[in-house]
Amino acid sequence: MDGTTAIVTTAEQQLRIDLAAAFRLADRFAWTEAVANHFSLAVSPDGKKFLLNPLWRHFSKIRASDLVLLDSEANGIPPGIDLTAWMIHGTMHANLPQARCILHLHPPYATALSCLADPSIKPIDQTTARYFNRVAIDSEFGGMADNLEEGMRLTGALGAHKVMMMGNHGVLTVGDTVAEAFDAMYHLERACRTLVLAYSTGQTLNVLSEDIAEKTALAWEDEGAFANAHFAEMKRILDSEDPSYAK
Repeated sequence: MDGTTAIVTTAEQQLRIDLAAAFRLADRFAWTEAVANHFSLAVSPDGKKFLLNPLWRHFSKIRASDLVLLDSEANGIPPGIDLTAWMIHGTMHANLPQARCILHLHPPYATALSCLADPSIKPIDQTTARYFNRVAIDSEFGGMADNLEEGMRLTGALGAHKVMMMGNHGVLTVGDTVAEAFDAMYHLERACRTLVLAYSTGQTLNVLSEDIAEKTALAWEDEGAFANAHFAEMKRILDSEDPSYAK
């Protein structure tokens, strides 16, 4: 099912605009890796129909109209879609209805942390503490996710979590909306940057107590209000500088 040829509803169009904005913003933050990595967003109540970026399209050029509408229950791999994207995102949308928006990236600091023997995010400040006891750790990297077995393994590893450190690979965030998944990714990369820089000093980390870390993590949970405001402001910047993403 290709969204460029189907009738697009007003609701779907807004979802397209939001997801396209996330691609443009990811490029601005230098989270891109050539023409790899993928974002997806469910458009149906059961989450099985979803938008995905087409094969080998640079994040900096993606527009709302470029996004492809797919059905996770389709037989075979749709044309013009990256195999690994289909195996990861298609499998997750088919099996995890709570994962409405799925962002998968290889940003520098989070990917570096994912390559450590212990890729957990130690709570050493308020941003790292946001992820205290809230991250799935996948330590069983099985190579390129170009097969259903690997897609199912990653789906099981994520489970009910909204953030996953993908060992020797990268990271993945999910949210009810693009705003929530984007904000989680933004702060995840910043948290990993802080931790990697702290590790680089060679000094002992001053890790917060479990009580303080949990108290701080809970303070971040505001039902998406902060994420929505953050994403809205970022879209305002795009609108003033290059609104072509919304076309």
